[in-house]
Amino acid sequence: MTTTDNPVELAARIRQLKDKLGNEMLILTHHYQRKEIVELGDFRGDSFDLSQKAAANREARFIVFCGVHFMAESAAILAQPHQTVQIPDFEAGCSMADMARVHEVETAWREILPLAGSDAVIPIVYMNSDAHLKAFCGRHGGLVCTSSNGEAAVRRGFALGQKILFFPDQHLGRNVGNRIGLKPDEMILWDPHQPLGGNRPETIQQARLILWNGFCQVHTHFGEKHLRRAREQYPNAKIVVHPECTQEVVALADASGSTGFIVKYVKEAPPGSTIVIGTEINLIRRLALEYPDRTVVPLQHSLCPSMFRINLQNLLWTLENLGTVNRVTVPDDIKADALLALDRMLQLPS
Repeated sequence: MTTTDNPVELAARIRQLKDKLGNEMLILTHHYQRKEIVELGDFRGDSFDLSQKAAANREARFIVFCGVHFMAESAAILAQPHQTVQIPDFEAGCSMADMARVHEVETAWREILPLAGSDAVIPIVYMNSDAHLKAFCGRHGGLVCTSSNGEAAVRRGFALGQKILFFPDQHLGRNVGNRIGLKPDEMILWDPHQPLGGNRPETIQQARLILWNGFCQVHTHFGEKHLRRAREQYPNAKIVVHPECTQEVVALADASGSTGFIVKYVKEAPPGSTIVIGTEINLIRRLALEYPDRTVVPLQHSLCPSMFRINLQNLLWTLENLGTVNRVTVPDDIKADALLALDRMLQLPS
């Protein structure tokens, strides 16, 4: 094992192992990773992009996912039998994903169905969730979505049923509901710690979109005051935010979209323009470096501590122990049901 803290030496050793392994290994890096990690990846992207890459690859024996645990789990579900998925830090989790547990969702389901009808509700789970929740959706005719295809997923859900149970991120769900024209009283919040989610039976019967009381700590860090300040400081700027932000923040922004959308937005902005971005700080810093002829600044500093757990040291350690450490596995029965929900997502129109 290499014992050094020198980033240049660590990166050089990682590149040596990549060259040696060639197509036998694939490194996937999420947009929120540190710059030095992204530079070593074979592919970068948001969770949807990387899910597609994991599903399409047939050659690599080892897939190393530089992201958080639920992303590596999804790669493991989509992987071929001969492929091993690993994550450099097994503790790189997601606080939003932890806000919905499968037993809580099952309880909500049992409470909602008698009021809505057994065939009336379609479950949609955000990618930011563990495999058991994806499997729940697979068993009950639902699907997975990402911030890239949330609208397509919700439209698909309404083509299949009268109501949608959307979890765990209330803000992504509400922003999608707003975008497709749902009225505020057609969207209700479900608190798993209260009977009927804190709602009256008639409210549940009237609702079309039932939103789980979960949220992203990175994106709910942004508030209306930050947008007002940005407008004052950069009067000619465009403000783009992630749809995990609150509806108030999204409404005040010039545009809203996934990390992939934000990357494309900056890329297509004319030289000399100013873009204020409301998302994770590592992506914003990297975009500022990649497009020096544009002014790219954060709406407010907001770091994802789980993404930040991945570093050169634990990435190298993983590559030196391919197939043995931090393997991400999913039980076969859970994998089969979760795969149904993920496949339905991958079939959505792009």
